[in-house]
Amino acid sequence: MSELIYKERECRAILNDRLNALEQFSYRSFNLSDRLYREVIGTHMRPFEEGVSSFPRMVRDLARQLKKRVKLEIIGKLTMVTRDILRKLEAPLTQILRNSIDHGIEFPDERVAKGKPPEGTIHLEATHRFGMLSITISDDGKGIILDNLRESIVTKGLVTEEMSQQLNEAELMEFIFLPNFSTANQVTEISGRGVGLNIAKTMVQEVGGNLQAISKPGQGMNFHFQLPLTLSVIRTLLVEIAGEPYAFPLSRIDQILTLNFDDIHSVENRQYFSLNNQNIGLVRAEQVLELTSNSTPTEPLSVIVVSDQTNRYGLVIDRFLGEKSLVVRPLDPRLGKVQDITGAALLEDGSPILIIDVLDLVRSLDKILANISINHVKTKEETAWHQSSKHILVVDDSITVREMERKLLENKGYKVDIAVDGMEGWNAVRVGHYDLVISDIDMPRMNGIKLVHNIKSSPQLKSIPVIIVSYKDREEDRLQGLEVGADYYLTKSSFHDDTLINAVIDLIGKNDD
Repeated sequence: MSELIYKERECRAILNDRLNALEQFSYRSFNLSDRLYREVIGTHMRPFEEGVSSFPRMVRDLARQLKKRVKLEIIGKLTMVTRDILRKLEAPLTQILRNSIDHGIEFPDERVAKGKPPEGTIHLEATHRFGMLSITISDDGKGIILDNLRESIVTKGLVTEEMSQQLNEAELMEFIFLPNFSTANQVTEISGRGVGLNIAKTMVQEVGGNLQAISKPGQGMNFHFQLPLTLSVIRTLLVEIAGEPYAFPLSRIDQILTLNFDDIHSVENRQYFSLNNQNIGLVRAEQVLELTSNSTPTEPLSVIVVSDQTNRYGLVIDRFLGEKSLVVRPLDPRLGKVQDITGAALLEDGSPILIIDVLDLVRSLDKILANISINHVKTKEETAWHQSSKHILVVDDSITVREMERKLLENKGYKVDIAVDGMEGWNAVRVGHYDLVISDIDMPRMNGIKLVHNIKSSPQLKSIPVIIVSYKDREEDRLQGLEVGADYYLTKSSFHDDTLINAVIDLIGKNDD
């Protein structure tokens, strides 16, 4: 017995020695790989001054050409930047500097009259901040007067007068990055003929960074770049969507949060939640990525907020998995551009993970919202109810009529989607699955007659019954609607009795059928 106890202790000692050796090996391997990673990254790094060495002379020559006095101060010359980022930065930084000298810095006599020194100053600063490369270009020129910018975008027909008054400062400043947009009285070759700032914005988006412009009228402009330190390794947030892992670049995430079902509200079939007094559209990530999942979200909902500097959306995911630095691997070029995906990486266990292209994802969200093809975030009870509900699409350009029809039909247990005109209705009916379409006649972009004609001319859609509900009881409209294939032609006075509901029941039955 004592011999067995001795053998057991001997085995335990050997196992402990082996375990300690493995732990030391793991520790040394981790340190070695981390050191190799840093050395490899270091071989790709160059000081910031190498990419901007020509700027002082360019600023001096351009200022002399324009008969201005301008001084350039460069801060952070030894800040290390990867060669690929440094190479891409030259053109956008050049354009912003030229734009600043041409439109921002005043002539010496103007500056003196404003109480400024005759010589204008431009600061160019590079630094590392929060794991990102931060570059700021600021001048002490005249800046942009927001009211003038607002007037300019209305004059160019980019927004209506009413809409322009609702835009905040950050939203207004985004317009200066549009192609062929300029607030100057005349565009010149010096500042890029209206396309210089668009070059900067495009470059930043290509590398997954951010560019923000801030104006202080009478005091100057400030352009702030936030860029990844390297294009080959990125810091990401790992998440699970439809049971599969995906990676979101941290630099492209506005915020992460959790929501309860009570935090979600609906307006015209869109779901929203409120964040800092702003309504943010809410969509399930699996739908945007066209994934299949049978799971029902449970409280609290895990949400990622993303944007393209203009629109913000909340994406509901299964769960957060944590942060991770990933070595980006390009996808096989034979695949072409994969929608919503920018690349791939390998995790420690060798399993692959796809990296989300957030800007592409936001564009997909815009299309989904325009087509009304949104699957709502539902509780288990709502999921069971929707699976048994008849699905109706209401198409009308009047919000009053849309809401009246929606409430009337939902009170009878039908599931209702909304489209604000014929074109939106046509897009919706092609991507959704509807048991019935109810449409107005007089609508912008595409009227109800054309919508019915398109539906009945499609081999895949012609079996969907259609009811036309018109505000005007015109015989020619009734005949035209029935000729193109409408199953019923009703007037909007039918809301006040059971005529509409009876027509719906006649075509698709009661909801509990």
